[in-house]
Amino acid sequence: MKVPLSSDPDVQEIADNQVAVTGVYPISIVDEMKRSYLDYAMSVIVSRALPDVRDGLKPVHRRILFAMRESGYDWDKAHRKSARVVGDVIGKYHPHGDSAIYGALVRMAQSFSMELPLVDGQGNFGSIDGDAAAAMRYTEVRLEKVAHHLLNDLYKDTVNFVPNYDGSEREPSVLPACFPNLLVNGAGGIAVGMATNIPSHNLGEVIAAIIALINKPDFMSEDELIDIMPGPDFPTGGIIIGRSGIRDYYLTGRGHIILRGRASIEEIRAGREAIVITEFPYQVNKADVVTHISDLSTESKIEGISEVRDESDRDGCRVVIELKRDASSEVILNQLYRFTALQTSIRVNAVALNNGKPELMTIKSMLLAFINFREEVVLRRTRFLLAKARERAHLLVGLAIAVANVDEVVTLMRTASNPEAARTGLLERLWPAGDMAEVIALIADPEYGLNEDGTCRLSRPQSNAILDLRLQRITALGRDDIAEELQRLASEITDYLSILRSRERVSGIVTQELEQVSAEFATPRKTDIVDLDSELCDEDLIRREEMVVTVTYAGWIKRVPLSVYRAQRRGGKGRSGVNPREEDFVTRMFVASTHAQLLFFSSHGQVYTTKLWRLPLAVPQARGKALVNLFPLEKGERVTSILVAPEDESQWADLSVVFATTFGMVRRNKLSDFGQINRAGKLAMKLEPGEGIVAVEICGEDDDILLTTAGGRCIRFPVSRLRVFRGRGSRGVSGIALGQGDTLISMAVLKHFDATPEERMEYLKWRRATRDDVDAQDLEVEDVEDVETVAIGSETVLTKERYAAMSDVEQFILTVSENGYGKRTSSFEYRVTSRGGKGIVAMAAGGRNGKLVTSFPVGPDDQIMLVTGGGQLIRCPVDSIRIAGRSTLGVIVFNTAKNEHVVAVERLNVYEDGAEES
Repeated sequence: MKVPLSSDPDVQEIADNQVAVTGVYPISIVDEMKRSYLDYAMSVIVSRALPDVRDGLKPVHRRILFAMRESGYDWDKAHRKSARVVGDVIGKYHPHGDSAIYGALVRMAQSFSMELPLVDGQGNFGSIDGDAAAAMRYTEVRLEKVAHHLLNDLYKDTVNFVPNYDGSEREPSVLPACFPNLLVNGAGGIAVGMATNIPSHNLGEVIAAIIALINKPDFMSEDELIDIMPGPDFPTGGIIIGRSGIRDYYLTGRGHIILRGRASIEEIRAGREAIVITEFPYQVNKADVVTHISDLSTESKIEGISEVRDESDRDGCRVVIELKRDASSEVILNQLYRFTALQTSIRVNAVALNNGKPELMTIKSMLLAFINFREEVVLRRTRFLLAKARERAHLLVGLAIAVANVDEVVTLMRTASNPEAARTGLLERLWPAGDMAEVIALIADPEYGLNEDGTCRLSRPQSNAILDLRLQRITALGRDDIAEELQRLASEITDYLSILRSRERVSGIVTQELEQVSAEFATPRKTDIVDLDSELCDEDLIRREEMVVTVTYAGWIKRVPLSVYRAQRRGGKGRSGVNPREEDFVTRMFVASTHAQLLFFSSHGQVYTTKLWRLPLAVPQARGKALVNLFPLEKGERVTSILVAPEDESQWADLSVVFATTFGMVRRNKLSDFGQINRAGKLAMKLEPGEGIVAVEICGEDDDILLTTAGGRCIRFPVSRLRVFRGRGSRGVSGIALGQGDTLISMAVLKHFDATPEERMEYLKWRRATRDDVDAQDLEVEDVEDVETVAIGSETVLTKERYAAMSDVEQFILTVSENGYGKRTSSFEYRVTSRGGKGIVAMAAGGRNGKLVTSFPVGPDDQIMLVTGGGQLIRCPVDSIRIAGRSTLGVIVFNTAKNEHVVAVERLNVYEDGAEES
């Protein structure tokens, strides 16, 4: 068809003149490029890269199997050289490179590539380690037994044959596959503008799903199919994580499947464990994974691996990863899933040729397409067999008529001048049908049917058969043989006609043949499917354990496992916990889980967040890592307070946090105000120049706040009297009135209890009188200037129930000074007042004590850790520290060196079992 080249009539006239002179019509190069590229793309799609939904084969695989069947390389015959098969395929059907054909042949022989291998290989056909197969001149092949079920009935007009590339041969356009090879063995390929990647499935499950779909094609839901065929089944086994990807693939044709290798944790000897990998994900190179694991261990990206050994043999895979004595096997296994190909994502894209066109297919559409194809194969095979049976019965009818009228036939043949005259005589005469009437009706030949008078004419094939009749066939035995064969053929013809008239018969035959294949070749599922989260979060890779976090004044931070430190009695010299530089010293230390969420509050009022496990892990003597490398701190900005928040952020909305600054200011906010903090941080509190955040604590509505200053003063007030601020930019309100040169050093959260002064004094008298280490005469409740006059005679103020209630909420406040002195004091010695006052005495400051360092509640089973500015550290139990009144000097807790001061004290509510004592 001539297409105008231009809308300009002058240009078009020139082009028409050229056609008239040369006979060549010019065309647009753009149109020619489009047409040529489209032809090329369709050739790749249809004739090379995509499988057919009917037999699940690409042209190269189909031609290999057909060539082997043509050459007789059956499963019960001897193996033949692979080069011979490749040569036949190239020469007859597939004019491409021998390496491409041999590669396809090798894959069909690999048990780790195919769920149901179609070729039985003898020799080196590669390995899961990525080893290449031997050259085709060294290997031998033959068809697997199951491959014959793809080729059966090939010559019974079940499929169409087409000319080969040069027209010298004919090849099938599709194989009459008896089982759904596309789903069983899967397929992968890249065409032009599209690709396919269909995973393999279990043969028994696929056939069961097809049979169920045949039984109720219009009512079978996808969920029912998933129950029967839960997901892919890979030849190398493994574990599929989660079912959402499978469901997406089944319903839409696309999805992501997370596949893990199969690993177990074994105890190889006392106290030593090993991770043993016995299955790898599909198409993952085992040798590469082993090498990668070794590299990760060498580079310390995965810690705790002592040795990696590949103990695989011909019986199966076995890779042993031996762990160090203190390593966590679960964490390392999760790290292997995260950082190596031991866990991989398989992208499913179920594109196949359906009716010669590429189509994205759901699992149900693929099954229905195969069912329709098999029904068509059965119908075509039945028609072919019916035609063959009728053709044979037609000849036998002629022989039966001849035998029944043998005298007349012999006379006719004796009187004929030649064979042609005899044939003419047989054809022209009407012969009585006799017992053959029913068979003639079954043959249903309109030209040589039965006449109304019960006679029939013979056809030329029948007359030829009569002329070729051997004399032995006219004996009684010969007549019986003809009759029996006719009877059998009549039964077969009747059955064939019944099949062609009944859809149920056709479906039944398809079902029966599928059941036979399943019974012979189905195997148990190799790949398990588990309902787990496919996404590994960072916490899944980190062992949950208690860590001691140390922060220095210069902004260096590290974490050390709590188990590193052993407990000592009070008064000990401690151990070296950190070696800071001369101008640096430790200012903050706390204990928390590796999975804890940390909020860092800076001197500029900013808040930053991170998980504790992200902090640098170091030995006790190491310096750690600078906070400026973790957070975008400005010049002169430093972290002054750290809050250990709940791991579950859904709880944050129900919790309040109270801020306290060095200037004695306090503010209350919802913890949820500090969620969703990005790397740049977020404003936490507006501060005055020189002011810093002392502490940020989580508290409840029924709690009290205890503020303590370096000068030895403290104040206690209820949290309920501190309103919740809505913004983060406010400075808050006054918490305690500071004296000249004084500063706030700590904030503690206490349990609130309403008790009268009389009740508190009576309770404290009873408490102190029962302690051997306390002077029973020291019964002062408060300082003289702060106490109300209380006259208590012999009358009892507290009831037994009131004593029990106060005992339940009583806490002991540990107060420590910079010179290493400390004491414990009952929380009932700190009376509740309103915020903003000067407060009461917390501990005698000055003199031998020096300034106070901290004050917080402790339990009898707690331990504390004290750190000096020079880096000395001691850990001791709380029960070794004397209980005393608020205004006492306390006892020595840490025998600090000369010119050293305690700068940080932290409560430890977890301590190692069997700790040594000095």
